[in-house]
Formats: sequence, C-alpha cells, structure tokens
Amino acid sequence: MSTQLLVGGRVYSSGSPDATAMAVTEGTVVWLGADGPGRALYPDAEIVELDGAFVAPGFVDPHVHVTSLGLQLIGLDLAGADSLAECLELVRAHAAAAAEAVIIGEGWDETRWPERRPPTVAEIDAAVGPGRVAYLVRADAHSAVVSTALLDAVPGVDAAVGFTRGEPLRAQAHHLVRAAALDRLDRAHRDRARRAALDHAASRGVVAVHECAGPQITGRADVAELLEFSHGVQVRAYWGEAVRTAEEARALVAELGVHGLAGDLFVDGSLGSHTAWLRDRYADRDGTGIGYLDADTVTAHIRACTEAGIQAGFHAIGDAAIDAVVQGFSRVAAEVGGPAVAARGHRIEHAELLDARQIAALAEYGVIASVQPGFDAAWGGPDGMYAARLGAERAAALNPFAAMASAGISLALGSDAPVTALEPWAAVRAAAHHRTPGHRISPRAAFAAATRGAWRAGGVRDGIAGTLEPGAPASYAVWDAADLVVAAASDKVQRWSTDPRSRVPGLPPLDPGVELPRCLRTVHRGTVIYEA
Repeated sequence: MSTQLLVGGRVYSSGSPDATAMAVTEGTVVWLGADGPGRALYPDAEIVELDGAFVAPGFVDPHVHVTSLGLQLIGLDLAGADSLAECLELVRAHAAAAAEAVIIGEGWDETRWPERRPPTVAEIDAAVGPGRVAYLVRADAHSAVVSTALLDAVPGVDAAVGFTRGEPLRAQAHHLVRAAALDRLDRAHRDRARRAALDHAASRGVVAVHECAGPQITGRADVAELLEFSHGVQVRAYWGEAVRTAEEARALVAELGVHGLAGDLFVDGSLGSHTAWLRDRYADRDGTGIGYLDADTVTAHIRACTEAGIQAGFHAIGDAAIDAVVQGFSRVAAEVGGPAVAARGHRIEHAELLDARQIAALAEYGVIASVQPGFDAAWGGPDGMYAARLGAERAAALNPFAAMASAGISLALGSDAPVTALEPWAAVRAAAHHRTPGHRISPRAAFAAATRGAWRAGGVRDGIAGTLEPGAPASYAVWDAADLVVAAASDKVQRWSTDPRSRVPGLPPLDPGVELPRCLRTVHRGTVIYEA
C-alpha cells in the first residue's frame, strides 16, 4: 500500500491540534503529528511539502442546484447588476453575442437597485430582440421575468396561480415557464454547465454537494443526467416530491436513483418573491404568501418516508410553513414514536422564521436544519430586504442559528447556490458575524456545520467524516491562509480558548473585510480533484 506524507503545514485536527504533518494511505488518514516522527514512521512515503499551508477537512455544501449554478457561471450572471439599467445592459450585450435558443439569466435582485422594481416584459423584449426567448430568474429563484416569446410558448400560463400581468411570475406560473425555458437546452449545454459548477465547487475546497432537485426546479431529466455525470466532487441527490405511502416512496427513489425525498420539497416560497408562507401579512404587500403543502400532506410524506427508511425533508422559510412541518413531525412521532422519526435524520431546508416552540420541536424529533448564512449577509440588517418585507422587528428574528444549535438541532451550513455564492469560507464568516448579534455562532461551530454537520445531513453518521483524524476519509483542502486564530462567540470564552494550553485548533481569521483563504488543492478520498 502506498502512503503519502504531507509535511510542513498546519493541520486542523481536534485530536492533534499541533499537527504539522499527516499521513494518508489508500485514501484514508492514518496518522497525524510532527514532521520528524512522520518521516521516521513513514520513510518510504511520497512526501508532499505544504510550505506552511493550512490543511482542513473538505467542505460539503448541503443545498446546491448544480445545473442552475453552472448556467450562471457559463452564461448570463445578473447577480452583480447594481441597477435596473445595468441589468438590462447585461441582457442586451449577452443577447447580441449569444446564439443559443434560449437566453437564461440568473440572480437579479431589484431590492438592491435605485429603481426598486424588476424589468418589464417590454424592456426584456427590447433588450433581447423580437422573437427571442428569455428567462430571467430572480436571485431567490422563486420568481422570474420573461420575454413575450416565452410567454407565448406556454399555453395557459396567464391562467396559472402566480400570474399577475405586469409583475414577475410566481408559483405555478413561474414553474411552467421555467420548465419551458430549460427544456430548450440541449444535453451538451447542460453538461457544460454541470462541469463548470462542480469545477467551481472543487476550487472552493468542496468535496461533496447535495443536489436539491424536484419537478418544479429542473425536472427528472436533469437529476438523471446529473447522477450519470462523472466528476471528482461527490453528488448526493434529493428529490422534492411528496408521497403518501412507503411503497410510493420506495418506488420513486428506485425510479430516479436519488438518495432521499427531501431538499426543495416546497412548503412555501421565498421572502424576496413574497411567496414565503407567513402567519401575519407582509409589511410591504397585502397577503401572507403561499402555502404549497398543508399539514396533512406534510404528515403523509414524513410517515411514508419514515416507514420506508428514506430521508425526508422540506423547504420551509416562513413561520406558517414551519408550523405545517412541525405539525407533521408531531403527528408522526405520536404514531411511531419520537426515536423512530429521529433515527431517519429528516431535514428542513432554510428554516428562517421560527420561534422557540418550533425550535424545541424540531430538536425533539432530530430534524437536521440545512441553513444558508449567506441569506442574512445578503438581505439581513435593519436596511435589508428582510426588514422591508417583514418590518425590522420580525426581520431580526430570522435565521436564529445560536438558538437552534443551543437547543440541539444539528446544523448543516451551505449556500443554495446559485441563490447565494458557493463560497464556503464566506458562509462560515456570515454565520459568525450574523447581522443580529444574538444569532451568531462561533467560527469553529460554523466550520463544523459546513463539514461534519453537512456530512451528517447526508446520512453519514460515523463520527469521523468531515474530520482529519486517523480512520477518516482523506477528504481535505489545502489553503493559502493567514495566521490561524481561535475565535468564539463571547469574550469570556475567547480569553480561555486562545490560551495555547487549551489545545483548540485554530482557523483562518474571518473578520469582515479580511481576505478569505485561497484554495491550493482539493482532495477527496485521497484523489486530487482540484489543483490551483
């Protein structure tokens, strides 16, 4: 068996916090320690000089839309547009240069623009030219504006729920036009997008992603093609479609080849598109959003998946949506017992607006929360989109990571890319510097949620995945990083934990404005999947 010995670095390991060297044999970490003993113990090993670099467990992103992320990377990225005028100019320039059958743009956000409104159909038609099909999806992916040619290609869209003339398409109307737009892409284009997305993930130190697919997102063909696609980044696929019986659950998993019936099974939509399901009305619009699934449907899905031994889960953002999820778990736990429910490791995605009662219930039933700190970084704060949608007081309650972790909810930290950027260190920083101070968790806790916690969210509960300890898979990233520090959520703990005698492993500094680590190499189970 061949052994590789990494020397001259700084290795993030709770069991060996002073390690400068790590030995890997057949894709497994077998030893950590100092350089000298390592060279003596493994005299025939292949030596890898780290030159002071930082070695840490590879990230796992538990909520990604691979093809959509890739389309943003290789196509029309509107996330950087700072005004409606700039957005339309980006669309115009892309349309002039593009020859594809459909123009797909990702990431516009009118709440950041001085005009404070989305593009109109007429403005899109003028930008892309007559007869061109264009689909421009909002940053949250729950609404879109499209060209006349695309509207005309979807019969009955004007009668669908979510269609209001002169406004972005939401709900069913949006799902219909999204499917029509994506169906116009050929396999080669989709594969090019997947390659770009997974290459990007590997370049950010990510060794695995969870694809959150579903019939309203990219459809069955996309998830089937993604599972066929060969890449060094591991893909775990979820399918968001409700079932009513264990037999139906097993059949659907077998048919699609997916790993669970979780991810983006929509109980509601998003705050940005006014489709998150709330108990009380929005502050800036009439209505309380949209509930896609009621408590009875949620209950049936949890019961079916629990009986079938399949991981279930839901997309739920608003407090009314989370009420439906909690009610479903409570009903099933009353039928089969809390331990039987908790044993499945069911999930909730986003879980943004929830109270202490809901947090306690989710913790009791062992529900794993897949959360996205980038949401708060992008839209939180007293002047952000959340405050505009909900009012400052309700907005300040969003994404209570500290309360969730304190209650015993296992957190998995990701991006929902392309909704927010797939930049794991930025997500860790956002969790540690939440815009509501009381919701912050320590950088170490956030890092654990982006590594060990994310593996756990994917059903890996061996206690070593996402660590660098003997016996763990050699899935790691090598980083060009500044001096390591130990930071905590309170000054009192920080004074203790920065004492060298505490033997707490350090992380790169993640203060706002500080340059984030740069990935030099990503390795998954001993195989290099990215080299800078």
